[in-house]
Amino acid sequence: MRKAFIVIALLSVLCARAQHEDISQDHVYSPTVKTVKLNPTGEPLALPIYALNSGERLELNFDDMQMEVRNYFYTIQLCNADWTPVRLNTIEYLKGFSESQIRDYRFSSVALQKYVHYHLDFPNQNCTPTRAGNYILKVYLDGDTSQLAFTRRFMVIQQKTTVEGYISQPINPKLFRTSQKINFAVGTKGLNIPNPFDQVKIVIMQNSRWDNAITNIKPRFIKGDLLEYNAEQDCIFPGMKEWRWIDLRSFRLQTERVERSEYGRTTTDVYVLPDFPRDNTVYQYIKDFNGRYIPSVLEDYNPNFEGDYARVHFVYPAKEPYAGYDLYIFGELTDYECNPGNRLTYNGARQAYEGTLFLKQGYYNYIYALIDRTNGQFNTEYTEGNSWETENDYTVLVYYKALGGRNDELVGMLKLNSMTSRR
Repeated sequence: MRKAFIVIALLSVLCARAQHEDISQDHVYSPTVKTVKLNPTGEPLALPIYALNSGERLELNFDDMQMEVRNYFYTIQLCNADWTPVRLNTIEYLKGFSESQIRDYRFSSVALQKYVHYHLDFPNQNCTPTRAGNYILKVYLDGDTSQLAFTRRFMVIQQKTTVEGYISQPINPKLFRTSQKINFAVGTKGLNIPNPFDQVKIVIMQNSRWDNAITNIKPRFIKGDLLEYNAEQDCIFPGMKEWRWIDLRSFRLQTERVERSEYGRTTTDVYVLPDFPRDNTVYQYIKDFNGRYIPSVLEDYNPNFEGDYARVHFVYPAKEPYAGYDLYIFGELTDYECNPGNRLTYNGARQAYEGTLFLKQGYYNYIYALIDRTNGQFNTEYTEGNSWETENDYTVLVYYKALGGRNDELVGMLKLNSMTSRR
């Protein structure tokens, strides 16, 4: 009996360790860390990507709700196109140190909620990637990688291809009114690609999201150095609707989507007006951030260390709960994840779903997503609906592995917009 218990305990430890080491995503592990943003310097809505040896930089900002300075360290891991770690020594893709400390921090001021704000710019003299590709930034405490605080994906590109494309309506009559199709071609002149089906990998992202990215696409035609990706059934995304929004740049001046606010000595509660289903509504254009958010304040304050926090309460009316589904608030504000922290609870007396997020002052986009309890599939068809006319941003990423190469290099990128790039 004792031996069996020991074996089970060891297996539990190994399973927990394996889960902990699955860091190929954007995820916050520490309950005290909030508002993690990684983006090109001065561009909070942009994808975290920069050109190799270009002098471009990324900036990382995050808050720790513990009102004391903590020893945060960071390192980076080179990955393949599918975000599996590359089996290379750190010195083969990193110039500088394998780990460095984040030393730029500032205590919050003005705000009722006390926190410490941390900031990091890189590449820097301590940490400079030397290869193009996908990377995971890992931030952890006290130089101990087992105390992982959060992870963030970023990319380094070395343009070696040409990429051109456009967006069209799918030919399939079932998708014609609801979806958007990406058509593109990759020019590979100068690269040694005897086997493009294995050496070239494509990733297509909608609105900078990894959770619904399209991968494993093969070219339909190969014309010399030109790879054409325009198969009828490939590269099709649901159009969705424009993202919902909430303006939280001021907790004192209530915006049009705020029902009321309640103020305590050290806390603030903001109640958002009810959000109704949009699946049967006519498409309406509203300028949005395509799912992202910007920490910001209306007053003349610095949002990084003077922005305040509030408990923000959301309500989604429904005569009855969605049978077999769980409902979530979804967007960059939840790291594009569906977990207990952003799951809504159905209130039968009120005939509505209710949920609360702890958010910093800023302007936020979000939607409501359903997760099938049986198969875990993601669905917004019943809560938001889909429309061909919706404005969406698309990013086509081109990866290449040389003959005998040891990692997938990011060698091409194309940005498209469903309104300005459509045919």
